[in-house]
Amino acid sequence: GVVGSMGAPQDWEAAASYLARSSKIPEHIITGAFAARIVPSVEIPDPPAVTLENAKESLCGLFLREFEKAAKEGDGGKVTRFFKLFPLIGRGEKGLDVYGKYVCGGVSERARATLREATGKQIDRDRAGEGKDGFFYANALTKLFEHIAQIVDGHGGLVERHYGDGRMVRVVERLQQEADVQGGIVLDTWGDERGIERRLTDVKSYPFSFLVQSFLPSHRAAIGTTRTASPGVGGDANPRRSEDEGVDMKEIDGILNETGMMLGRWSLYCRFLASKTKEPGTSDNAPLSMPQFLIKSALSRKISSRLTTPFDIFSTFFFRRSVEKAFQLDETPSGLSLNPSKPLQGQAPYIISAVDDVMYIVSTVLQRSISTAQRDVIASVIPTVGRVLGSDFVGMVQRKMRDESYPKPAVQGGLPPEDKIIAFIVLINSLDVSNEYISRIISTQLKPSDPVANEAPKTESKLHDLFPFDHDSVFVETTLRNLETTFSSKTTELLNEALTVLFNNVVKPRLRPIISDTFRDIDYFLSPGELADVALAHDLEVDDDAFRLMVPRRFEAGWDALMRPLQRLMTDGTYAQLLESTAAHLGRALEKRIMTYAGKVNGVGGVRMERDYAGIVSCVAKGGSYALRDGFARGAQVLMVANMEEDEWEEVLEAEKEGEDGITWVISPEERAKARGIVRM
Repeated sequence: GVVGSMGAPQDWEAAASYLARSSKIPEHIITGAFAARIVPSVEIPDPPAVTLENAKESLCGLFLREFEKAAKEGDGGKVTRFFKLFPLIGRGEKGLDVYGKYVCGGVSERARATLREATGKQIDRDRAGEGKDGFFYANALTKLFEHIAQIVDGHGGLVERHYGDGRMVRVVERLQQEADVQGGIVLDTWGDERGIERRLTDVKSYPFSFLVQSFLPSHRAAIGTTRTASPGVGGDANPRRSEDEGVDMKEIDGILNETGMMLGRWSLYCRFLASKTKEPGTSDNAPLSMPQFLIKSALSRKISSRLTTPFDIFSTFFFRRSVEKAFQLDETPSGLSLNPSKPLQGQAPYIISAVDDVMYIVSTVLQRSISTAQRDVIASVIPTVGRVLGSDFVGMVQRKMRDESYPKPAVQGGLPPEDKIIAFIVLINSLDVSNEYISRIISTQLKPSDPVANEAPKTESKLHDLFPFDHDSVFVETTLRNLETTFSSKTTELLNEALTVLFNNVVKPRLRPIISDTFRDIDYFLSPGELADVALAHDLEVDDDAFRLMVPRRFEAGWDALMRPLQRLMTDGTYAQLLESTAAHLGRALEKRIMTYAGKVNGVGGVRMERDYAGIVSCVAKGGSYALRDGFARGAQVLMVANMEEDEWEEVLEAEKEGEDGITWVISPEERAKARGIVRM
C-alpha cells in the first residue's frame, strides 16, 4: 500500500497513513524471520523493515521539498498539508524543526519590516521638526513579542493536534532563538541611538551638590527660595541650568518610561510563554515557573544588562535628584499666625511644598517600577527609594528643624519667636502628612485588582497578576510593606522628638502661669458664710455659675489661649499627640498642687476642689479623646479619698482586708494615707 500510493497516484496522505498504521505493528513481527521470508516479492524484494524505512526516508525528503516550496510561494494551505504528514511517517522532530524555521522566517521578515517602517516614520518626524518618537523602539519590541504570541496562540492547536501534547514547546524554543536575534537588534540599536552608556556615566557622576552642602555643619540654607518650578516632570525648568550639571531630567524621565514599557512587555511575553509551555496536567492554580529556555536565552541576558540595570540606575538618580530639586524649590506656607483673631491663608494641612513634590515622585517611581513586573527591579529600586527617603528627605526636614526653625527663646525665660514656632509646626505637620502619603501610596499598590464583569470580586492584590512566578508577588508585597514600615519608623522617631521640643519650649513654660492664675486667691478653707462674703464682694451669689465655676473658667481661658492657636495650625494627629503629652504633664502638676493644700481644706472646700478639678479635666478632655482623662486619674483618686467620710473610708479598708474587689487603685497605700490628711473635718 505504501509503495503503491507513492507510485503513479502520488497520494502522499494515503502513503503517510499506511506508514502510520505500520508503526502500530509490533516491531518483532516486522523484523521477524517469518515476515522476511513471506512479504518480499519481485516488485518489492527487500524485507518489510527495510522497505518501510526506505519509504519513510523517501517521503521525508519529498515532504521537506514540498514544504519549503510552499513556504517560499507563501502557500499556507500547502504548508499546513505537508506539516501534518511528518508525524505520520515518524519524522515529527524533522517536521517541528522545519516548521520552526518557517515561522521564524516570518518573524524575522516582520521584525525587519517593522523597523524599516518605524525608521521611515521617524525620518518624516525629523523633517517636520517633531522630534524623536519616545516609544519608537519599545513599540518595535512590542510588535515582535505580539507576533510571536500570535504564532504560538494560533498555531499551537495545530501542532498539539498532529504532533501530541507538549510538542509546541520545541517550536516555541526555536521561536525564542529568533526573538533573541531580533530583540537583540532592537535593544542594541536603542542603546546606541539613545546614548544610554553616556547617560549612565553622567548620572553616576552627578554630585548632588545641594544635598551634600545642606548636610555640612557650616551650611545654613537660605529660607524662602523663589519657587520657579516643580520637580514633577513637565514643569518649567529652573533657569539655573547649572543645577542639573549636564543631566536633562526630562530626557531621563523619557528613557525611564521607554525602558519601563519594554521591561513590562518582556514580562508579559514571559508570562504568556510560561503559561503556554506548562507541563501537561499542571493545575491552573499552580504558580507559574519561568521556562529554562527563557532564563538561559540570549535576550534574557540582554534584557538584564541593557534594560534592567540601566532602569535601576536611572530610577535611583531620577528619584534622588527630584528630592534634591524639591528642597531647592521648597516653600513654607505663608499667611499663618498664632493670633486666633487673624484668619489663616491657604488650606490645611499646612506643610512645606517639598512634601507634595516628593510624594508625587515616590508614587511615580513605585508605579513605574511595579509596571515592569520585574522582581529584580523591585528588589533594587524600592529599597533605594526607602534609603533616599530616610537619609535625604527625613534628613533635610531634620536639618530644617535644627538649623532654621528650632523654637528657642530669644531671651532667657521668654518664649520663642512666633515665626520659629509656626515654621517648626509646619515641619512637624510635614512629617505627619508624609507618613499618611506613603501609607496611602502603598495601600493603593496592594489593593485587590478590579473585578472583571460577571466574576466574583478578587481578594488578591493586583500584584499577583503582575508577578505570577513562584512567590514573586509575596516578595514584592513584603518589599513594599518594608518601605512603609522603615519610613514610618524614621519619621515617627523624629516626629516624637519634635513634639517633645514643642511641648518643652512652647507649651510647658506657659502651663505653670496658667495653673497659678487658675488658683489665684482661691481659699478652700472658707466656711459657707465666708464663701458667701467672697461671692458678694464680686457682686455674685454662691450658686451663680460665674462664682461656682470661677476656677474652671479661669483655666479654660488660659488653656484656650495656649492650645487653640497651636491646634488650628497642626494636623489632627500631631495635635492629639501634643495634647496627650500636655494632659499627662498637667495631671502631674495638678496632683502636686492638690497635695500642697494638705491641712488647708475643710469639708466644703474639699467638695469645691473636687468640682474644680473635674471642671479642668473636662476642659482638657473636650479637645481630644476620652482617654485623655487617664492622665488625671491619680489626682481624681486623691480627691476622692480626701473627701470620703470616715465610715466610707473604713468600709474601703475593710473590703481590702477581706480581699473583695473594690476600687482599682492608681495611687499607692502611702499616697492614700497622705490624701486622707488633705481635708480637715
